[in-house]
Amino acid sequence: MNSYGKAIDLLKRASSENGFYASIQNTGNYQRVWSRDGVICGLAALASEDEELINTFKKTLETLAKYQHSIGTIPSNVLITKSLTDVSYGGLAGRVDAVTWFVIGVCEYAFHRNDTAFFKKYKSTIEKCFHLLTAWEFNNKHLVYTPLSGNWADEYITDGYVLYDQLLRIWALKAYNYFQNSSVIASKIKAIEEQIEANFCPNSRKQKFHDKAYLRLENKDYLPCSFSPSGYKTSFDAFGNSLALLLNIGDETFQSRLINYMSALQEETKLGLMPAFWPPIFEGEEHWDLLKDNCKYEFRNYPYEFHNGGSWPMVNGFYALALIKHGQKEKASNMLDVINKANAKEDYSFFENFNTKTGAPNGVPYCAWSAAAAILVSKALTNNFKISPLC
Repeated sequence: MNSYGKAIDLLKRASSENGFYASIQNTGNYQRVWSRDGVICGLAALASEDEELINTFKKTLETLAKYQHSIGTIPSNVLITKSLTDVSYGGLAGRVDAVTWFVIGVCEYAFHRNDTAFFKKYKSTIEKCFHLLTAWEFNNKHLVYTPLSGNWADEYITDGYVLYDQLLRIWALKAYNYFQNSSVIASKIKAIEEQIEANFCPNSRKQKFHDKAYLRLENKDYLPCSFSPSGYKTSFDAFGNSLALLLNIGDETFQSRLINYMSALQEETKLGLMPAFWPPIFEGEEHWDLLKDNCKYEFRNYPYEFHNGGSWPMVNGFYALALIKHGQKEKASNMLDVINKANAKEDYSFFENFNTKTGAPNGVPYCAWSAAAAILVSKALTNNFKISPLC
């Protein structure tokens, strides 16, 4: 069985009657139906055109919708057994991206399956999600405010106006507006994009949230990961910047510089994988205490590992999709080879992430979204699969 077949096989083994599990490994809370993991696996299912996997994606969305909180929150994850149902909306903090990934999932499923009835079934559920996201702006200035631990990088240092969360919201709104065709939603999308360009993009002359902090920013070839009333955190966020490329944030000159920066960073690493956040934070540095205390169980963010400079096949998959979007198919094909080699480590163990310095595997094996990355990039290259008509 080749790498693609191994990835498909893992997604099938990670399928349950209630949706995709994060991993087939029975450890921690990985054998649960997750919003972000489940939707990323679902996008791969759509790309694969495998009816069994697509049906699991549908079940994932149905499970998440069933346990939506009365205020609109989508579960971060759900455990369902014969004797127990446990719904989590987050650990140390709630998960903002659980909401946006769910909206993306419903809309992408409905689009690729040409199933407007499915969209209509969950339209009111989605509207509650958007109402909640608007409330999370707090100051009504179009950017969502994410708490520390409030998204996939749940043990990292990002908080406040996080780049990744703003971009997921744009994707969700665009996917939703494909069906709604609303001028009000289009205006909201434009307003968010303008605020991202004003507050994250270099050399912007538009009104800022935090002029004093922005003026202290050193111009870089990428968008900073987040800012808050205390200032900017300038780590490179591979997921956020990949989404920026997919959504055409910034002008062509900046996008070209960003691709060059990301390619150079990826090529310098042991495995050829791009780290999720860079550079690593070391003991004694400014944000170390914030990093070391931000964990509910054991500490995992040692330098070059996990979110602290670790490399994730899933994140690299979205980088490869961004390369394809910008006509860099040869680079994307090379990235697919790198992802497949990483997934194949220890007899195709599909590890969660890798130590960027040593290349050693980290985290949980048999992670479904590591397999999903390979499927998405493979089908984007061979079948021209696009994750959205608007991305």
